[in-house]
Order: sequence, then C-alpha cells, then structure tokens
Amino acid sequence: MVKIAARRVDVRFEFPDGTAWGPAPGRAPVFEVVDPASFYRRLGTDAKMAFGEAYVAGDWRAGDGTDLAELLTPFATQVAELMPASLRRMRGVIDRKLPRHTSNTRDGSKSNIEAHYDMSNALFSAFLDATMTYSSAWFETEPHATAPGNMASESLETAQLRKLDGILDYADVGDGTRLLEIGSGWGSLAIRAAERGALVTSITLSQEQAELATERIKERGLDHLAEVRIVDYRDVVGEFDAIVSIEMIEAVGEEFWPSYFATIDAHLAPGGRVAIQAILMSHQRLIETRNSYGWIQKHIFPGGLIPSLEAIEAVCAAGTRLRVTDRRDLGLHYAETLHRWRDQFNANWESISRQGFDEAFRRTWEFYLAYCEAGFASRYLGVSQIRFERPAER
Repeated sequence: MVKIAARRVDVRFEFPDGTAWGPAPGRAPVFEVVDPASFYRRLGTDAKMAFGEAYVAGDWRAGDGTDLAELLTPFATQVAELMPASLRRMRGVIDRKLPRHTSNTRDGSKSNIEAHYDMSNALFSAFLDATMTYSSAWFETEPHATAPGNMASESLETAQLRKLDGILDYADVGDGTRLLEIGSGWGSLAIRAAERGALVTSITLSQEQAELATERIKERGLDHLAEVRIVDYRDVVGEFDAIVSIEMIEAVGEEFWPSYFATIDAHLAPGGRVAIQAILMSHQRLIETRNSYGWIQKHIFPGGLIPSLEAIEAVCAAGTRLRVTDRRDLGLHYAETLHRWRDQFNANWESISRQGFDEAFRRTWEFYLAYCEAGFASRYLGVSQIRFERPAER
C-alpha cells in the first residue's frame, strides 16, 4: 500500500537501510521512515488511524529540511487517488463507525466540547495571538499555498480583527444591535461587537472558555454590553437582530444540523441577518466520509464533522427561511493561520510542557496543526464566511 501511494505523490521516501523511493534528493519533501516494521504493522492493524498514530509514536518523521505540513500537503492533494479504485472499494472494510457516545446530544455536546476546549486556557494562550481567537484569520494579502509563514508584514492579531469585523459586517452589527453569538471562544468576537455598541449574548458549553471570556470582557469595561452564558444552542431564549457563529457548526453533527439552523431561524428578528464562519469540504467528500471515524475525531475533536456548502443550503431550504446571500472564501488564510499557530506552539513548548503535557501530546498537536494546514493549502478543505438572510415577505 505504501509503495502504491508513493508512486502517486511527489514525495521522497527514505529508509534506515539507505534505500529510497521517489524523486532524487533535494527535489521533493522527504518522508523518513524511522521504523518500517512498526509503521507497516500499524497500517495493517488499523489503516485509518495508523498514519497519524505512527507519527506520534516516532515511526516516521519529516526529513531534515522538510517542514511537516509541506510533507503532508502532497498527500492531501491526492487523498482521493492515493489508492487505486479496486482498493478504494474496500473502504467499508477498514472504516470504523462513529462511536455513539460522541453523538452531539445535549450531554454529548458538552462532553465533546470539554474534551478539547477545557484542557487548559494556558495551553491555548501559548500559541494563539493576543485576541485569543481560535479560527481562521483574514489577511490583507492572499497567502501563498506554497510559502506559508512568509507574511511577516501583518500580525496575526491584525488579521484576526479583520476576520471578526468581516463577520460582524456581514450580520450588520452596530450600535444597539441585539446579537447572539453561538460558540463564545475566549470572547474576542463578543468584545469586538460590544465595542461597536452591540448588546451581546454569547453562549458556550466550555466552563474554561466562559470564565476567561467573562474576565476579558470585564477587564475592558464592556460587561454592561456583553455577557457569556453556559447554554446549549438548543436552549436559547429571546429574539435577536443578528446571530453569528464562528467555526462552531463543525461540532454540531449532521443529525443536528436541522435543529441548529432551525434554532437560528426561530430566534432571528424580522429583517435580521445571520453570519457564520464554517470549515467546508466538497459535497462528494462529505458523502464518502460522513459516517467514518477518523484520526481527528479520535484524538482532537470528538463528535466533529465538516459540512459542505451544498449540505448547509439543503438543510436551510428544507427546514428554515434562511438563504445564503453572500460568501467569502478564506481557505489559504487558514493555512497561514495554522502555520503561525504551529510555529508558536513549537517555540513555546517548554512552557507548555510545564503544564503537564508530555511528548506524545506535543507530537499529536504538531501533527494536528500541520495536517490541517496541509488540508487548507491543498484546498482539500476550505473555510468561508457565509451570510444568510430571509427572502422578503410579500
């Protein structure tokens, strides 16, 4: 299987005995197999999880002079074609079903959110910018897929504030706007909206996020305009002129997409606007992967599922009055964002490790950040800000 994949990607494979497959030295990123027997054994035991778990175990690494995301990008570009059709038809044999306990019921959602976001506020502050924004930024200049990290002229903080302003503008948020935010993060959007004079209700299921977001809002003297509540989106009450949500739909789960958008529709005031930022994949890839359990779901985001734009539009058309009226793509901006997060994560690893995180955690998160960067750099994944409105009633 590895030989077949190696012939389909522009990557040089190097082995401990000195043998190599692929392009000549210096002409492609280097995949260094450290322990071939262990690597192949993992693939044979659990092909779906093996690639990432083998990296964490040290069975392979990026060769000298090769960036990890640079190495992973050719695989992401060819992901649908790495195996011949005859082997791809066996996908159902190796795919694991999604564990029932990760379903995003009210209890399941809280457990899934806590598993990732409640690890440590100090962990996230070690690699995020000063705004504590954990989603794609929006840079003034379109990043280059082949050269992430080379946009030193603009800070990540500036790019994150542009992103926040962009989604607030999509939702027409201004002085006196009654705003609902679904998914608080650490309060950056609530703060930015309150600075416009909006009356903000921000909801989250993360105790850690709620506490720090509330603290940051109070520090800025904005607690008379913004509050953070620990509430499931399905239990929201009230009417709002605008509703925003940044990269939260990925944690909703396909079976609950109808209730997510129906809730938004039910609480939106007449003439109101909705703006969400969503990671997206092609509809065909969604169809192929919607019921399978992958490395990211096992190790990073339990219960996560990335939608397609077509799926979002279909759900809205079937059960709500909401319709997509505008969209901006930020896919390569996310590759740049992730590259900067990974640089900061690695640079600050010593302080992170003092919080009790071990080497396996470091390699897991290094792989996660690089894996996601490669997904956006290859355009296997996208991310968009999407505006929704209701058609004018006649």
